[in-house]
Amino acid sequence: MFKLSALSISISLLFVNPSVSFSADESAMETIEVYAQKRKQNIEDVSVSISTIGAKQIESQGVKDVTELGTFVANLKISQNAAEGTPPAINIRGIGLLDYNTANTSPIAMYVDGLSVGSANNQIANLFDIEQVEVLKGPQGTLFGRNSTGGALLVRTKRPDDGNYGYVKLGAGTDDWRRAQGAYNARLNDESAIRVAFSHTDYEYTSYNLLETSPEAGLTQNDLRFSYLGEWDNWSAYVKGYYGHWDGIVQPVGNIGIFKDPTNQVRCTPSEAGKIGCVDSFGFNDGNDGFWAVRVNNNSPHLSIYKGWGLELQWQQNDSASVTYLNGFNRLDRDHAFNCDGSPAQLCEGELGLKSELVTNELRYQAEFGKDHLTIGVFHLEERIYQNNHNDILRDFRGVLAPQLTTTFFYDNEIITKSIALFSQYEWQLSENHMFTLGIRYSDESVDYDSVSRLNFITNPTDLNGSIIPFYTVVGKVNDDGVSGKVAWNYTPSDELLIYYSLANGSKSGGYNGGLLSSAEQAQLADYGPEETMSHEIGFKLNGTDYFVSGAVFYYDYQDQQVFMNQAASTPGAPPLQLLENVGESMIYGAEFELDYTITNELSSRLAIGYIPEANFEEFTDPLGNTLTDNRLPFTSEWNVAAELAYKVSIQGGELDTVIGVDFQSDYYFDQNQNPYANQASYALWRANVSYQYADWEVGVWAKNLFDKEYSHLKFDLSSFLGMLEDFKGEGQRVGLDVTYNF
Repeated sequence: MFKLSALSISISLLFVNPSVSFSADESAMETIEVYAQKRKQNIEDVSVSISTIGAKQIESQGVKDVTELGTFVANLKISQNAAEGTPPAINIRGIGLLDYNTANTSPIAMYVDGLSVGSANNQIANLFDIEQVEVLKGPQGTLFGRNSTGGALLVRTKRPDDGNYGYVKLGAGTDDWRRAQGAYNARLNDESAIRVAFSHTDYEYTSYNLLETSPEAGLTQNDLRFSYLGEWDNWSAYVKGYYGHWDGIVQPVGNIGIFKDPTNQVRCTPSEAGKIGCVDSFGFNDGNDGFWAVRVNNNSPHLSIYKGWGLELQWQQNDSASVTYLNGFNRLDRDHAFNCDGSPAQLCEGELGLKSELVTNELRYQAEFGKDHLTIGVFHLEERIYQNNHNDILRDFRGVLAPQLTTTFFYDNEIITKSIALFSQYEWQLSENHMFTLGIRYSDESVDYDSVSRLNFITNPTDLNGSIIPFYTVVGKVNDDGVSGKVAWNYTPSDELLIYYSLANGSKSGGYNGGLLSSAEQAQLADYGPEETMSHEIGFKLNGTDYFVSGAVFYYDYQDQQVFMNQAASTPGAPPLQLLENVGESMIYGAEFELDYTITNELSSRLAIGYIPEANFEEFTDPLGNTLTDNRLPFTSEWNVAAELAYKVSIQGGELDTVIGVDFQSDYYFDQNQNPYANQASYALWRANVSYQYADWEVGVWAKNLFDKEYSHLKFDLSSFLGMLEDFKGEGQRVGLDVTYNF
């Protein structure tokens, strides 16, 4: 008999959404299983606020990568930080980091198949042949370690299972969207199976460039994954290898000019900025009031190549104890060119070059003692990041402005992070209705950095090409160790209801800001220390015959906050200072509510509401003396609502599925300065899909941003430098058709 029992749900998950699912015979909720405590559990039994996103949602609604997951989850916001293909900015309940620097680490941890992805560079991942995504809210410092100050994303791909089967999906859509995906599962023998999955996506951006000499911008993404699973009497082995190749032209940025009269510094109002009649410091406007239109010399290629492996070995010592070993390796090479002036001129251009290598290991022992459960383990990570960056400033004004203002900065960094941790969690069943959980983790981390910068500087007025001269060399080390933990109490007055209280803390490690630094003094002061969040949370989970409802209220004390600051330079016309320092303390509190309700056999609904009335700096004066106390944290909406209505019915021997959903975000700021020009007004993104499955065939139509709502991923303030904001536009309306054949 085939032994891959631990993964027996993977075939059904190909067609069923585990977060909104139905019994075949009645309108009853099925069990939602999660891995939030590094083992499979019913979501009702875990004292963590968890949202799940199932395979069906991802596959049927045109979801491409992790940046689209915020559409489904309240108080989760993920945006493209510096255009597609670069590290995303992930924010959960107001905790996140806005920093395009490729050397940084997010305060939201991300794990794929149980393995940490390391720095934010590896958090941009396409979602294909996925089983489930879990969003863990609140500090996860015990089991998932440092750099999970705000929470964690757990991505679980589909593993090999019994049988020989597969599928191929072909899709096409607007803006030259083309997609081919598929997977094949093969049973090798009674103990083992393999699975191969692939994804090819080719598309252009929904923004469009009016400058005819610029190439059409878009990306081609190719991803491949091979996995093997073997299960014997007491042992199991899961091995995967993967490869990806992405190339294309970077999404062109917009130019939000803020001046009516740049000579006399007469400003447009925030509502006027960027429209015809408002220009940057050099008099540029793209000449079109269409939101998605830009006019920029966007000859900016992007290339990412990643590859690696993952290994999971498990020894089932007996019916109640097991030992698990995980090992992973990832190599990423990326070259990402950019134009930050958003115009046809050469005022701000450059490239973010990167090579990173990541090795992770984890060994853990898990055992049950009656109704108690113990997890104990050791974790090791080593990541090497090599940066090769440059930023070319005001090239068109060489020979006109002072040489120090028309400089090309080359900043190359080698940053080596080493981390080791010991962790343990014990769940003690005090009585039939009460459980007490205690977790603790000790982490020791070091960051070695070697930063070298050179300048291309005009030393001879007759030679505008300039000469390369040394700028600074900084070598240093940041050592950081600490303890994090969790105390939780579970009260289950009935089999259907869980009430819990959790006290947890989490830390994000210190490091070195390897971004653009405009002086040797800045470079010497560019290291920063750890930050910490202490969280109190009270929540409940209630599972009924036809509904699952959960809710939580939370309070965070956010200390030594690492804040990315984009501040005006003291020298007029110079690039802004871009600093990352421990300068902030914040208080965050709010509430969440989620309801999955099966209305009838055919009709189901899902509602998630997030409310964060307070997410402000307690005391904050930036290095330039600007007082930002009581300013709201960036990327933090007060209200966030995600809702979905699904209808399915049998027609002519097949099944018709229809889904309509919406993601509403109230207004928020893109930086801590509360700059009215860097504000995103409230918006709602509607989505819909209709699919019909008959026998082995399925045809589906999907639409994202159904009403073409105008919004931005980021407005980066360069007003003190260029008199404009760099506008990274969101995704406009995109409609697609998919045809799937299952065999």
